[in-house]
Amino acid sequence: MKRALAVAAVALATAPAARRYFAKRGALAEVAPELRSPLLLLLSPPSSTRLLPLQRFNARLRTPSGGGVKITKHQSGDPAVRIVVTTPSRGDRPRPAVLWIHSGGFVVGSPEFESFLTGQIAREVGAVVASPDYRLAPEHPFPAALDDCMTTLTWMHANADALGIDTHHIAVGGASAGGGLAAAVAQRCHDDGIPLAAQVLVYPMLDDRTALRDDHGGRGHFLWTPASDRFGWTSYLGREPGASDVPEYAAPARRSDLTGLAPAWVGVGDLDLLYDESVTYAERLRESGVDCELVTVPGMYHAADGIARKAPSMLSFRASMLQHLRTHVAEVQ
Repeated sequence: MKRALAVAAVALATAPAARRYFAKRGALAEVAPELRSPLLLLLSPPSSTRLLPLQRFNARLRTPSGGGVKITKHQSGDPAVRIVVTTPSRGDRPRPAVLWIHSGGFVVGSPEFESFLTGQIAREVGAVVASPDYRLAPEHPFPAALDDCMTTLTWMHANADALGIDTHHIAVGGASAGGGLAAAVAQRCHDDGIPLAAQVLVYPMLDDRTALRDDHGGRGHFLWTPASDRFGWTSYLGREPGASDVPEYAAPARRSDLTGLAPAWVGVGDLDLLYDESVTYAERLRESGVDCELVTVPGMYHAADGIARKAPSMLSFRASMLQHLRTHVAEVQ
């Protein structure tokens, strides 16, 4: 908490930040009461390179995994990708597996920062969770992060016996930028003929064109803003978002044909900047014949499940996601 408040104090040192602070205060009334937190008025997401080193440092801190799991670290590929594997302490082998891709707007984040979530997935789904420490933008623009995720998936298949997993019961998931990368992995798997049991897209970054919109319907005041969205996409693409020739898989919402993709779970709050693109993608999946569960939460902002983890609506949100994984990957023969 002290570290977060220190970062917030730096962010508030400029006049633009002060204006954003008062705008947030006005928008706070729209947030569900159980999801309100003083941090919402203070925390600022990455929106420039100025504070990026400090934000990256904070986003590499380990969160508690909750126990009941074993954590190991591995490397694969060239350049080498560090892979953090979380395995349930109990349960029979072979197990299902989840390729979990961390959040951070393509520019910050680490597997350790989401240990609280990968530990929960491992315990409650009974799955081996592999999370890549993928290369970050802007130093490493597309396709570096996606390549690292695919390297991790290839490694999971090649080491299935050692990991104790069934390669026919592998899912991919992630939140925010990790959700966008998970959607891209699902598309790549379909095109490359790699079996994938499910995809979990938690308030995913899917569409670079969102960064260009002038009207966001009052969304995007907390934890992911229009400025951070533009910075994230510009960093990831290596150029301004919105071009007609965005590379395949870079922005999953740009894909015209979604038929044949893995069963999906999409979750997002109605105050999230990414609400429209998440809902639209889910609807397009359904129209394409893909089994897709869409969960929307009134009064929920971006990453509220990380800020107010014990709020009843967030417990329900997380439980729905975990149930999707159980349904599609947990029945290993």
